[in-house]
Order: sequence, then C-alpha cells, then structure tokens
Amino acid sequence: MRRAGLLIALASAGCFAFSGPMAKYLAAAGLAPLESVWVRMAGAGLLLVGVLAFFRPRALRIPRSRLPFFAAYAVIAVAGVQALYFAALTRLPVGVTLLIEYTSPVLVVLWVRFVRRVRLPRAAFVGAVVAVIGLGIVVEIWSGLSLDPVGLLLAVCAAVCCAGYFLLSDGFGDDVDPLGLIGWGLLGSALVLLPISQPWNIPWEAFTRTVAPGSGYALPASAAVILLIVVGTVAAYILGVTAVRRLSAAIGSTVASIEVVAGAVIAWIMIGEALGPFQIVGGVIVLFGAYLAQRVTAALPVAVPEGREPARAV
Repeated sequence: MRRAGLLIALASAGCFAFSGPMAKYLAAAGLAPLESVWVRMAGAGLLLVGVLAFFRPRALRIPRSRLPFFAAYAVIAVAGVQALYFAALTRLPVGVTLLIEYTSPVLVVLWVRFVRRVRLPRAAFVGAVVAVIGLGIVVEIWSGLSLDPVGLLLAVCAAVCCAGYFLLSDGFGDDVDPLGLIGWGLLGSALVLLPISQPWNIPWEAFTRTVAPGSGYALPASAAVILLIVVGTVAAYILGVTAVRRLSAAIGSTVASIEVVAGAVIAWIMIGEALGPFQIVGGVIVLFGAYLAQRVTAALPVAVPEGREPARAV
C-alpha cells in the first residue's frame, strides 16, 4: 500500500509540473497571467464539481459552520498561490519560480514557532537556515540579484500563500470532504479573481493559435489549456489527495517536492528553459532544507477537537 501511495504521489507531482510550462504557452498565445489563472481555475472547478455532482454528490455538501474556512481556502490556498505563481512565471524561469515557492515549509515552521508559540526541535531551525542559504544561491545574491526583483517578490508571495495552504489544511477534519473542498475552492478562486482577471476581455481567439515559446516545441494553445486543466489541475489534485490518504502528510508533501525537478525538466524539454549550475546546486539545498523543516513540523502533535479525526493535508 505504501509503495502504491508513493507512485501515486509521484504521478501527482508530475501532473502539477505541467502547469508552469503550459502557462508559458498561454502567455505566448497572448493571454495575460491572471487570464490564464482564471481559465485554469474556472475550467478545472467546473470539471471537478461536475464530476463530483454525478459520481459523489455528498462530497459537495458544505457545513454552514465551515463556510468561512472554505472562503479562506479559496482566497489564500488556491487563488493567491496560483495567481502569484503565474505572475512570477512571466519574469522568472519555471524551475526558479517553483524552487522559491517550495520554501513554504520553512514559513510554516516560523509560523508555528513564533505565532503559535510551539517549541520546535533544533532540526526545524537548521532546515530553515539551510533553505535560506540555498535560496541565496538560487538567486545568486552575490551578483546583486541578477534575477528579476519583481518576479522574485511575486514568487516569495506565492510561497507565503502556499504556507497558508498547508496551515489551512490542518483546519478541517472528517466533516469536510477533501475533493469537495478542492472543487469549491477552485470555483471560489475563479469568483474571487473575476474582477481583476476580467475574463470578458480574454482574447479567446488566442486558443486557435499554435505557439512555440522560447526555443521550444510548437503546441496549439487549445492543447495547452486542456493539459493545464485536466492534467495540471484536476488529475494532479485528485492524485494528490489519494496519495496523502495512503501516506502520511509528511511523506506525501515531501514527495510532492519532486514537482520542482519535474517542472524544470518539462520546461527544458518543451520550451528550452534550463537551470544554471547555481540554480541546480541551490535548488538541491533549498529542497533539503524545506524537507527538514516540514518533516519536523509534520511530526508535531496537532490539537484536534473531541470527536474529530486529525486533518490531512490535501
């Protein structure tokens, strides 16, 4: 069962890894970052909620007391992460953006220690320091931040929202179906992004174009958006939830870090983006530090209301 769970987690990470490169194709076709995010969220949300309504309608029930939680999940864990991530992709390579976003476990450690005032093992802080050192190597800080500073800021904000995703994932028990939470979260994020994405201005003719960003392969924009919605979002989330149910949250989330490597490889194959030697070395260090931090955090006991099972991260 554990081996099957690991394979499913790897498949989930591989599916998520398509989101960055596909976003590059949509940008080359003429879509703005927030327009791409809205199409992704709305398309995936409608697809997932539609499938659940047909095969698992009970998953879509929302306890009234959980409405604020669902709203926070949609705004922070879905809309915030995706919008900031896609915006960062317009200024940074896919691999670098993913590497910065995956410093989020370090932020979780800092939140637990200084906001929740929970004492953490020393290894948690060692992991945080290691990750920060690795991040400094990724951005080549000695050369005056040669990477785009606005892109770096957007990627860091995406990491903050991603940390919120992990923290919010500790906030529900067996009264919330994870698939229903994801489905409503996707649709809710599309609603939140409606006024700033302004989908009525989307150049829909862009999906008829065939584009080749950078020195990569040519691909129809319609194929890119289908891959983004079906593989990079719906399949990725479903596989991720299944994997976490078979594994512990710590193992599942650690395996999910393979998305960084997979995303960089897919970007290299499809659009010709490659990480430099400092990004590769720094990326390994960042992931190792994040692994240490999240492993320790995941091992901490979580206070659970009486009669409710501990929450699983999704």
